[in-house]
Amino acid sequence: MPPADPADPRTGLTDPGAPDAPADPNAPGAPGVPADQPSLVTGDPRDFGAQIFRGDAFDTCQAPSAATMRAWKGPSPFGAVGVYIGGRGRACPKQKHLSAEWVTEVDKQGWKLLPVYVGSQAPCVIAKNKQKFRMDTKDPYGLGRQEGQDAVRSAQQLGMAKNSALYLDMEAYRYKKKGCADTTLRFIQGWNSAVRAQGYVAGFYSSANYGIAHLEKARAAGARGLPTAVWFARWHVPASVDKERNLNPKAWQPHRRIHQHTGNVKRTYGGHTVTVDHNLVDAPVAVVG
Repeated sequence: MPPADPADPRTGLTDPGAPDAPADPNAPGAPGVPADQPSLVTGDPRDFGAQIFRGDAFDTCQAPSAATMRAWKGPSPFGAVGVYIGGRGRACPKQKHLSAEWVTEVDKQGWKLLPVYVGSQAPCVIAKNKQKFRMDTKDPYGLGRQEGQDAVRSAQQLGMAKNSALYLDMEAYRYKKKGCADTTLRFIQGWNSAVRAQGYVAGFYSSANYGIAHLEKARAAGARGLPTAVWFARWHVPASVDKERNLNPKAWQPHRRIHQHTGNVKRTYGGHTVTVDHNLVDAPVAVVG
């Protein structure tokens, strides 16, 4: 049997709360072109095959060793870990431990995984260390699709099956610049489309005051092709998936949110110390096996 066409809808995943964006940039639901009715991106993702984790998670640039993961399971408050599976903007491209064998091992230990893909960044990305990864503006939707397919390949190589969530990491960008916002949204829409077409769940990580605020604005304007789940960074506030001020309280509910509330802190459990970000999760995770 020939391999499935990555764009074949028969092999894909459909999130009724987040219908795909049109490929035509002038059609309703594309950036700057309102659709008939904004979607709140609601509905339980388990209804279309996602697995949900609710609890505390950490993420760190380098996936820790299996021994560290074993030492942390139990003594730490964490039940899930964010791992950086690919993308040209990934800060730690040479992962010392992350492999299909590592994924199998930590899954057996009882961990849930939050796969993160750091691809091309917005043309108006703020962080200087990410500006060399700014996206080409010629065909952002097509570029997003290419990188979405790459994200799925990376997940598959690690043993993450269909219905796994993959989170696109888009660092803070000046979304009030309309041209940049529209270009970035087209990229995100293309990435989401490609990920879903191959049977995976499309998620999105960004700063609450930048990328998340942008997606909420786009959602309210009727944009299509939005992520199934949002992972927002807002530090130095109480952990809550429901109280983010830049999100409509009814949007991306239920089981569609992660709050990164603490960053760059050292934590030690079982004699192993790791620098981590701390997240509260109620959202889809990877499906292993």
